[in-house]
Amino acid sequence: MNEHEHENEHEGGNASDVLAARFEERRTHLRAVAYRMLGSLAEADDAVQEAWIRLDRSDTGEVANLGGWLTTVVARVCLDQLRSRRSRREESLEARIHVPDPIVSRAEGLDPEQEVLLADSVGLALLVVLEQLAPAERLAFVLHDMFGVTFDEIAPIVERTPAAARQLASRARRRVQGGAPVPDADLGRQREVVGAFLAASRGGSFEDLIAVLDPEVVLRVDLGEVAGGLSGPVRGAAAVARQALTFQRLSPFARPALVNGAPGAVTMPDGKPVAVMGFTVSGGRIVAIDILADPVRLEHLDVAVLED
Repeated sequence: MNEHEHENEHEGGNASDVLAARFEERRTHLRAVAYRMLGSLAEADDAVQEAWIRLDRSDTGEVANLGGWLTTVVARVCLDQLRSRRSRREESLEARIHVPDPIVSRAEGLDPEQEVLLADSVGLALLVVLEQLAPAERLAFVLHDMFGVTFDEIAPIVERTPAAARQLASRARRRVQGGAPVPDADLGRQREVVGAFLAASRGGSFEDLIAVLDPEVVLRVDLGEVAGGLSGPVRGAAAVARQALTFQRLSPFARPALVNGAPGAVTMPDGKPVAVMGFTVSGGRIVAIDILADPVRLEHLDVAVLED
């Protein structure tokens, strides 16, 4: 008995209701796939909604694995979106820093849906590296390495042979391993390091900042379309510490939070977010700081979870 036949044994509800229920069971998984593919929560939701539209219009009577079918549909939608995005950036010669959408939660922990969305430690630093991959490489890596989809299944989506799809994932994996540091497993220790950084920033202590920064630390700030500001990443402990001191006046308004499952902070003067700071702590020191300070995107950030 295939999955379709089994689930249609449920009594009650018409065929449309049953199909909708089967889709809803998979929505969180599909959103997790799309978020890793796109780094945008709004675009991920759009991709999932497009999958529902296609499902509702399709004859799925012969589909033995609805979850696999939906994952493939979402992957195709995301691949088209990534290709379109890359084309637009090439046409505009866009070179500004782009920090993917952060997922903000209370410092105490994630809710169940966020846990699914962020399984496999999908930190901002990892998403930044994924942004640099070619669309087909990103798809092959995300589907295979993060969700266990076989290369036989990936190949038709990227219009390659299974062997070529394997090569795409392998190239992506090397880029990720070379550019995305692995966070320390001890969340408590991460909190201590980030807390020490924020305290040093508030106190204006250059030496204390240097003490918690890795010598090769990188700082990325996404200012959106705002003119001026940082034109590229800031690298090195001294340069990052000096940059952190320029934010000193905002430091008292930084609220501890989890940012993509890791200790971070949201700067909220007057209760409105002006920056979300994600930290990657590896080897007991901060190796990456990713800051979203785009006022347009921050308007859509849900900070209700941080309110007292």
